[in-house]
Amino acid sequence: MKIVLSLDENNEKAIAFLTFIKTLDFISFESKDDLPQWQKDKLDIYLEEHQNGTAEYTDWDSAKKSLFDKFGA
Repeated sequence: MKIVLSLDENNEKAIAFLTFIKTLDFISFESKDDLPQWQKDKLDIYLEEHQNGTAEYTDWDSAKKSLFDKFGA
């Protein structure tokens, strides 16, 4: 049987639970992040740029026009 758990790694009870189940010999443990580290790093950069006001955005109308110009309707 396979069960997938999502745990908050900042929650003390979740950390205690995870520590406990790792000690059980009948449970195999596999950790899988949803995003690779390089994507997390890139998102951190985007968030920092957004928070300090240096992020550059394209409004939807301009993006849509650019796509239609490039690929047609």
